[in-house]
Formats: sequence, C-alpha cells, structure tokens
Amino acid sequence: MSPFPAWLPLRRRSIAVRLATSALLASSAILLIAAGILTTLYRENTERAFDSRLLVYANNLATDLVSPNDPESRSFTLSDPRFDLPLSGWYWQIGRPDAKPRDLRTSRSLVGVPLKAASTPDTTAGVGQIRQGYGRAQDERPLRIIERDVDLGEEGRYTVRVAGPADEIANDVGRFRFSLMVTFGLLGLSLALTTLLQIRFGLAPLAKLRNALGAIRRGESDRITGEYPRDIAPLAGEVNLLIETNREILERARTQVGNLAHALKTPLSIIVNEVGAADAPGDLSAKIREQAAVMRDQVNYHLDRARAAALAGTLGTSTEVEPALAGLVRTFGKIYRDKDIAYAVHVPPGLRFRGERQDFEEMIGNLVDNASKWAAGRVSIRAEAVAQDDYPHLMVSIEDDGPGLAPEDRDAVLGRGRRLDETKPGSGLGLSIVADLATLYRGRLRLEAASLGGLRAVIEVPGDAPAGAAPHA
Repeated sequence: MSPFPAWLPLRRRSIAVRLATSALLASSAILLIAAGILTTLYRENTERAFDSRLLVYANNLATDLVSPNDPESRSFTLSDPRFDLPLSGWYWQIGRPDAKPRDLRTSRSLVGVPLKAASTPDTTAGVGQIRQGYGRAQDERPLRIIERDVDLGEEGRYTVRVAGPADEIANDVGRFRFSLMVTFGLLGLSLALTTLLQIRFGLAPLAKLRNALGAIRRGESDRITGEYPRDIAPLAGEVNLLIETNREILERARTQVGNLAHALKTPLSIIVNEVGAADAPGDLSAKIREQAAVMRDQVNYHLDRARAAALAGTLGTSTEVEPALAGLVRTFGKIYRDKDIAYAVHVPPGLRFRGERQDFEEMIGNLVDNASKWAAGRVSIRAEAVAQDDYPHLMVSIEDDGPGLAPEDRDAVLGRGRRLDETKPGSGLGLSIVADLATLYRGRLRLEAASLGGLRAVIEVPGDAPAGAAPHA
C-alpha cells in the first residue's frame, strides 16, 4: 500500500509535494494567462495588419469613385489578380447603401453575387470612416470585411466594401499559438525542473534531520549530530535537549522503581523466613507462604509494568529481534526438553523492536512459554514488519499444535490471574503481562486459531524493517 493515497488532501502531504504542487499550479496559471494575453494581442495586431492591406484596396477604389468621370463610365480596377479569380476569397463591391444587386459594381471574383455587409461591423464609425468586421462569402468561407462611405455631394453617398479570406488571420494566429505553446511548454518544463532542484536543495537539511531522528528511534544514535542551517539548528538543539531531559527523567524513574522493589521484596522475604522459623501451625504457615508468594507475584507484576511504562517511550532504544528470539528458543528448549518440542523460527535479519530488550523478551518469552506448555510437539515463531499508520510495526506470531482455545475463552485468559486449567503450572499472569506491555508500547495482543491446530498468539508492537526491505501492508 502506498504511504500516500492518490486523493490524500494536500495539507497532509509532505512539504516537498506541497511546494511542488503550489509551484506547478501557480506557474501553470501564470503561463496560461500570459499565453491568452499574448495570443489576444497577436490576433489584434494581425487583424490590424490585414485591415491595412484591405484599406489600401478600399482607398484605391474610393479614388476611382471620386474621379470626375461619369459614374456609369468610371473604371474600377485593382492590380491584385486574386480579385479576378472566381470565389478566390478576395472581393470588392461599390454601390449606394440601398442599391439593388443589378446596380452594384463588383469584382469578377464575386461572380455576380453581392457581398453582404459584415455581421459584426463597427457601428460607431461615421461617414468617411472605416468599419470592419467578419462575415461569410457565398460559399460560407469566413471573410474579413472593411467598408467605408464616400459622399459625392449631389451624386449621393456610396459604400466601398472590400473583403479578404479570414482564414489567413486564423492560420497565422494558429501558428503563433502553436509556437507559443511549444515555447511556454519548454519554459514550464524548465521551471518545473528548476523548482524540483530548489526544493531538493532547500529541504535537504530537513531530510538530514529526519534521518538523524530515525537513527535515534532505531537506537543507532543517542543524539542529533551534524551542522544545520541557522533556521533549523535551534530545532536540532531543542530536540537534543528534549532527549537528554527525557533520558534523565526515565533514569530517575528507573531508580525509584528499583528502590521500591527492594523496599517491598525485603519485608516479604523476612515474613516468609520468620514464618518458616516460627512455631506456627502447618496450615497457617502454608497459608502465609501462599499469600506471600501471591503478593510477590503481584509486586513483581506492578513493578515490571511501572518500569515498562517508564521505558516504553524512551528514544534511541531498540532491540534486534533475531538474536533475542534465538536466545529464547534455546532457553525454552532446555526447559521443555522432556517434551522434545520442535521450534521453527522465521525472522528476517535486521528486524528490530523499538523498546527495551528485557520487555521484548518478557512479552515473547511468556507467549513461547505458554505455547510450549500446551504444544504436542511443534511451536512456530514468525516475525515480520508490517505497515501501520505510515510507520513500520513489528508483528510476532507464536502458534502451537496443542488443543487450542474456544473463541469464547480467548478473551477470558487475557484477564489478570485468570487460568482455565489449574493443572498447568504458573500464576495466570503471563498473558495479562504480555497484553499490558503491548498496550504500553501502543501495540496489541490477540489470540486466534493456529494453522497447526492449536492457539496462535499475535502481538503487534513498534518496530523497524530491515534496511532495504519494505514492510507488508
């Protein structure tokens, strides 16, 4: 599973992703707006240049119109041969505003069909001024049209209209737009690469700080080392100070727990010894010894829990799983040699538990001890790294081929001091201790049916995957 789902909100993503995304959006918006503005300006300039060409033809026609010759004998000619080619897209037309088609003077290219006025003319222009706009030819070809009125006094007012193919403007603008897009695309790509390099260079100290914190979490270092920029160096110093303060508090808590253990265990030992030496009835002596043993177990349980609670959040403490499991298997192999149990251990090298070795051995040791008590001949131990909350966790499963437990009894055995079978040795605190320790490490313990036929105990606690290995989703 990817650590960043496809639609994860931007505010929850990394700083690099947020910077890259914001830079991409801002640059894209700026380039698109600039492309739109430049394209609009180029279209206006292209239209003005095209209109200037048409205006030259219109002025030539207007010059012929105001010549002193008789209106019927006036000759209107343009040197451009495109006005003589039928349906060439280049047309001119002269006539009174209300003239009928037969009274109009037109270019040969119109083949007798009048040239309509522009559908979007400039209506603000007066007599003698230029009006321009777009229209359609008889073959539906788009045209750029300009027209002007010429007042001949007694002869009245005439309209000179000249048109050229508008697709020349569109093609010219299209070529410019394509060139602009290519140029801006290359510019955007260059900006993106530059931004990524800036982000990588700018955030390098944060990546270094994160690696340093990861080394502390894995137990490879006890403080942040190295040089950092002025705006990050105070953060590194504060984290180092926090680590030192945390270590001092935990050391004081450990000392106080040890003092309390000594203060409680010594009187209990004295009571047991005095009862054995005193002339007390056998039942009373046995009862006192039994209750003293219960008190000792409870004291050990709560002291161990207090010690684990003090150490569970210790920074820079980790335990390698493989040698710890190997030691436990050797120990329980000797304890249960009479049962000739076959232990199968599957653990990748380099897998680590983020916590004290003593706590790890106590949790796994209780589970292996419980599995060994009930196993018929096989116990399987498997450890692996799993992804949980974007961080790797350690999952250890211990299963046996014993009789197992009914689903309704699995939750019951996790209760402190609860035993379903009094024939097996023990105080009944083992699984409860494991569950409490796992909870202190923000983990959990669950019981389920094993593939071997017995009980499968699965514990999940903070851990680290081996270098170069990805945790299972």
